[in-house]
Amino acid sequence: MKRSTGPGALARGLGWLVLSGSLSIGLSGCAPRQIDPEEVRPEQAGQPLDPVRTLGRLASARVSAITGDQEGLQRSMEGFSDDMRRTMKLPDPSRRINPEAARAAAGRVPGVRSVGWVDRDNLLVRVESADFRSQRMIDRICLELEPLGDTLAVVVNLQNAGARSGPEAQTLSRNCQLAPGDRSWGQRPRQMDVIHEDIRAQHRAAQEASQARGDREARREEARRILERSTPQI
Repeated sequence: MKRSTGPGALARGLGWLVLSGSLSIGLSGCAPRQIDPEEVRPEQAGQPLDPVRTLGRLASARVSAITGDQEGLQRSMEGFSDDMRRTMKLPDPSRRINPEAARAAAGRVPGVRSVGWVDRDNLLVRVESADFRSQRMIDRICLELEPLGDTLAVVVNLQNAGARSGPEAQTLSRNCQLAPGDRSWGQRPRQMDVIHEDIRAQHRAAQEASQARGDREARREEARRILERSTPQI
Protein backbone atom coordinates (compact mmCIF):
# COMPACT_ATOMS: atom_id res chain seq x y z
CA MET A 1 0.00 0.00 0.00
CA LYS A 2 1.32 3.39 -0.96
CA ARG A 3 2.17 5.66 1.99
CA SER A 4 0.60 9.13 1.89
CA THR A 5 3.17 11.94 1.79
CA GLY A 6 0.87 14.91 1.15
CA PRO A 7 0.36 18.01 3.32
CA GLY A 8 -2.32 16.23 5.35
CA ALA A 9 0.06 13.44 6.30
CA LEU A 10 2.75 15.93 7.24
CA ALA A 11 0.31 17.85 9.41
CA ARG A 12 -0.84 14.63 11.12
CA GLY A 13 2.81 13.69 11.74
CA LEU A 14 3.56 17.04 13.30
CA GLY A 15 0.40 16.75 15.36
CA TRP A 16 1.51 13.40 16.78
CA LEU A 17 4.97 14.83 17.51
CA VAL A 18 3.52 17.78 19.42
CA LEU A 19 1.09 15.50 21.27
CA SER A 20 3.81 13.04 22.30
CA GLY A 21 6.03 15.90 23.42
CA SER A 22 3.20 17.42 25.43
CA LEU A 23 2.49 14.06 27.09
CA SER A 24 6.18 13.65 27.97
CA ILE A 25 6.30 17.10 29.50
CA GLY A 26 3.04 16.50 31.35
CA LEU A 27 4.18 13.16 32.77
CA SER A 28 7.56 14.49 33.80
CA GLY A 29 5.89 17.42 35.51
CA CYS A 30 3.45 15.34 37.57
CA ALA A 31 5.75 15.27 40.58
CA PRO A 32 8.01 18.32 40.50
CA ARG A 33 10.97 18.30 42.86
CA GLN A 34 10.67 20.72 45.74
CA ILE A 35 13.52 23.21 45.53
CA ASP A 36 15.14 24.30 48.75
CA PRO A 37 15.43 28.11 48.82
CA GLU A 38 19.05 27.64 49.87
CA GLU A 39 19.73 25.88 46.54
CA VAL A 40 18.61 28.84 44.44
CA ARG A 41 21.55 30.56 42.79
CA PRO A 42 21.77 34.00 41.15
CA GLU A 43 21.88 34.33 37.39
CA GLN A 44 25.19 33.17 35.94
CA ALA A 45 27.06 34.85 33.06
CA GLY A 46 30.24 33.96 31.21
CA GLN A 47 28.93 30.53 30.20
CA PRO A 48 29.16 29.17 26.60
CA LEU A 49 26.07 29.55 24.45
CA ASP A 50 23.52 26.77 24.90
CA PRO A 51 23.42 25.13 21.42
CA VAL A 52 19.81 23.92 21.78
CA ARG A 53 18.59 27.30 22.97
CA THR A 54 20.54 29.09 20.24
CA LEU A 55 19.14 26.85 17.50
CA GLY A 56 15.67 27.42 18.88
CA ARG A 57 16.08 31.19 18.74
CA LEU A 58 17.45 31.07 15.19
CA ALA A 59 14.65 28.77 14.04
CA SER A 60 12.07 31.05 15.61
CA ALA A 61 13.65 34.07 13.94
CA ARG A 62 13.55 32.30 10.56
CA VAL A 63 9.87 31.41 10.93
CA SER A 64 9.05 34.98 11.99
CA ALA A 65 10.94 36.35 8.99
CA ILE A 66 9.13 34.02 6.56
CA THR A 67 5.70 34.79 8.01
CA GLY A 68 6.33 38.51 8.28
CA ASP A 69 6.08 38.55 12.09
CA GLN A 70 8.29 41.55 12.78
CA GLU A 71 7.66 41.55 16.54
CA GLY A 72 8.50 37.87 16.82
CA LEU A 73 11.65 38.38 14.76
CA GLN A 74 12.72 41.24 17.00
CA ARG A 75 12.13 39.19 20.16
CA SER A 76 14.18 36.30 18.82
CA MET A 77 17.08 38.52 17.77
CA GLU A 78 17.03 40.42 21.06
CA GLY A 79 17.12 37.11 22.94
CA PHE A 80 20.07 35.91 20.87
CA SER A 81 21.85 39.24 21.40
CA ASP A 82 21.25 39.01 25.15
CA ASP A 83 22.68 35.46 25.25
CA MET A 84 25.78 36.66 23.39
CA ARG A 85 26.18 39.61 25.74
CA ARG A 86 26.03 37.41 28.82
CA THR A 87 28.52 34.95 27.31
CA MET A 88 30.91 37.86 26.76
CA LYS A 89 30.26 39.14 30.33
CA LEU A 90 28.92 42.49 29.11
CA PRO A 91 26.51 44.22 31.53
CA ASP A 92 23.29 45.56 30.02
CA PRO A 93 23.46 49.38 30.22
CA SER A 94 19.68 49.63 29.70
CA ARG A 95 19.09 47.68 32.95
CA ARG A 96 21.34 49.59 35.30
CA ILE A 97 20.36 49.04 38.95
CA ASN A 98 19.23 52.07 40.93
CA PRO A 99 21.77 52.57 43.77
CA GLU A 100 19.27 53.55 46.46
CA ALA A 101 16.90 50.72 45.57
CA ALA A 102 19.86 48.32 45.77
CA ARG A 103 20.85 49.62 49.21
CA ALA A 104 17.33 49.10 50.48
CA ALA A 105 17.06 45.60 49.00
CA ALA A 106 20.43 44.43 50.36
CA GLY A 107 19.61 45.92 53.76
CA ARG A 108 16.61 43.62 54.09
CA VAL A 109 18.76 40.47 54.01
CA PRO A 110 19.04 38.95 57.53
CA GLY A 111 22.52 39.46 58.98
CA VAL A 112 23.26 42.72 57.14
CA ARG A 113 24.22 45.65 59.36
CA SER A 114 24.89 48.39 56.79
CA VAL A 115 25.09 48.89 53.01
CA GLY A 116 26.82 51.53 50.90
CA TRP A 117 28.27 52.09 47.44
CA VAL A 118 32.04 52.53 47.13
CA ASP A 119 31.70 53.37 43.42
CA ARG A 120 29.20 52.59 40.66
CA ASP A 121 30.21 48.90 40.58
CA ASN A 122 31.19 47.99 44.15
CA LEU A 123 28.55 47.51 46.85
CA LEU A 124 30.02 47.38 50.36
CA VAL A 125 27.97 45.28 52.79
CA ARG A 126 28.90 44.99 56.48
CA VAL A 127 27.48 41.90 58.17
CA GLU A 128 26.87 41.10 61.83
CA SER A 129 29.41 38.31 62.30
CA ALA A 130 31.79 35.89 60.62
CA ASP A 131 28.89 33.45 60.12
CA PHE A 132 27.42 35.81 57.51
CA ARG A 133 30.71 36.45 55.71
CA SER A 134 30.31 33.78 53.03
CA GLN A 135 29.70 33.17 49.34
CA ARG A 136 26.16 32.06 50.20
CA MET A 137 25.52 35.46 51.77
CA ILE A 138 26.64 37.11 48.53
CA ASP A 139 24.17 34.86 46.70
CA ARG A 140 21.31 36.01 48.95
CA ILE A 141 22.14 39.66 48.38
CA CYS A 142 22.41 39.20 44.60
CA LEU A 143 19.04 37.42 44.50
CA GLU A 144 17.49 40.44 46.20
CA LEU A 145 19.03 42.71 43.57
CA GLU A 146 17.97 40.70 40.50
CA PRO A 147 14.44 42.22 40.21
CA LEU A 148 16.06 45.68 40.07
CA GLY A 149 18.15 45.15 36.94
CA ASP A 150 21.30 43.49 35.59
CA THR A 151 23.43 42.25 38.50
CA LEU A 152 26.33 41.54 36.12
CA ALA A 153 27.35 45.15 36.79
CA VAL A 154 27.50 44.63 40.60
CA VAL A 155 30.36 43.39 42.77
CA VAL A 156 29.32 42.62 46.36
CA ASN A 157 32.01 43.20 49.00
CA LEU A 158 31.34 41.63 52.42
CA GLN A 159 33.01 42.81 55.61
CA ASN A 160 32.53 41.39 59.09
CA ALA A 161 31.45 44.31 61.30
CA GLY A 162 32.26 42.24 64.40
CA ALA A 163 35.81 41.33 63.38
CA ARG A 164 38.40 41.19 66.17
CA SER A 165 41.50 40.53 64.09
CA GLY A 166 42.99 41.36 60.71
CA PRO A 167 42.09 38.04 59.04
CA GLU A 168 38.49 38.31 60.29
CA ALA A 169 38.22 41.81 58.84
CA GLN A 170 39.37 40.78 55.37
CA THR A 171 36.83 41.62 52.64
CA LEU A 172 35.13 38.83 50.68
CA SER A 173 34.29 40.05 47.15
CA ARG A 174 32.52 38.59 44.11
CA ASN A 175 30.64 39.72 41.03
CA CYS A 176 27.02 38.56 41.39
CA GLN A 177 27.04 36.49 38.20
CA LEU A 178 30.67 35.34 37.97
CA ALA A 179 33.15 33.13 39.79
CA PRO A 180 35.26 34.58 42.63
CA GLY A 181 38.06 36.73 41.21
CA ASP A 182 36.33 37.23 37.85
CA ARG A 183 34.92 40.56 36.68
CA SER A 184 32.56 41.67 33.94
CA TRP A 185 33.81 43.63 30.93
CA GLY A 186 35.15 47.02 32.00
CA GLN A 187 35.29 46.21 35.73
CA ARG A 188 38.63 46.42 37.49
CA PRO A 189 39.49 44.72 40.78
CA ARG A 190 39.37 47.19 43.64
CA GLN A 191 41.37 46.92 46.84
CA MET A 192 38.84 47.14 49.69
CA ASP A 193 41.11 46.34 52.64
CA VAL A 194 43.44 48.87 54.24
CA ILE A 195 46.14 46.20 54.43
CA HIS A 196 46.43 44.04 51.31
CA GLU A 197 46.26 40.27 51.80
CA ASP A 198 49.76 39.89 50.29
CA ILE A 199 51.15 42.10 53.05
CA ARG A 200 49.21 40.13 55.66
CA ALA A 201 50.69 36.91 54.26
CA GLN A 202 54.22 38.32 54.41
CA HIS A 203 53.61 39.45 57.99
CA ARG A 204 52.33 36.00 58.99
CA ALA A 205 55.34 34.35 57.33
CA ALA A 206 57.72 36.67 59.18
CA GLN A 207 55.99 35.94 62.50
CA GLU A 208 56.15 32.20 61.91
CA ALA A 209 59.84 32.40 60.98
CA SER A 210 60.59 34.47 64.10
CA GLN A 211 58.70 32.00 66.26
CA ALA A 212 60.64 29.11 64.71
CA ARG A 213 63.96 30.86 65.41
CA GLY A 214 62.86 31.49 69.01
CA ASP A 215 61.94 27.83 69.43
CA ARG A 216 65.34 26.71 68.12
CA GLU A 217 67.15 29.10 70.47
CA ALA A 218 65.09 27.86 73.41
CA ARG A 219 65.89 24.23 72.58
CA ARG A 220 69.62 25.00 72.33
CA GLU A 221 69.57 26.85 75.65
CA GLU A 222 67.74 23.97 77.34
CA ALA A 223 70.29 21.49 75.89
CA ARG A 224 73.16 23.64 77.23
CA ARG A 225 71.64 23.70 80.75
CA ILE A 226 71.11 19.94 80.73
CA LEU A 227 74.72 19.42 79.63
CA GLU A 228 75.99 21.68 82.41
CA ARG A 229 73.95 19.88 85.05
CA SER A 230 75.05 16.43 83.85
CA THR A 231 78.77 17.27 83.48
CA PRO A 232 80.95 16.96 86.66
CA GLN A 233 82.79 20.10 87.69
CA ILE A 234 86.46 19.96 86.97
